[in-house]
Amino acid sequence: MSIITANVTSTTSAVFTSSGNTAVTYLQLCNYSAGNVTANIHIVPSGDSATNLNIAVSNLTIASEDSYQLYAGPEKILLENADTIQVDVSANSAVSAISSFTSI
Repeated sequence: MSIITANVTSTTSAVFTSSGNTAVTYLQLCNYSAGNVTANIHIVPSGDSATNLNIAVSNLTIASEDSYQLYAGPEKILLENADTIQVDVSANSAVSAISSFTSI
């Protein structure tokens, strides 16, 4: 398994890009700021853009100094080459993303 970290901003951008076929086993967003933030998470097929058609989590409030895990138990997201997980938040310099994946 591998781990990727990313800084999340108010501009929707990829926090994970699949290289080949992958199973994302974990995704956590951590609000390390002093205020609440909202987050949107999109699971985007290769060549597409983040839209309402691929939003997985919408306007999630993450409290100050709290975290949100997208996965629990044995759940996984299976991605093909160049598929992405894209995230945006309501404030810059507030949220980090950690994802774990394995090739399949």
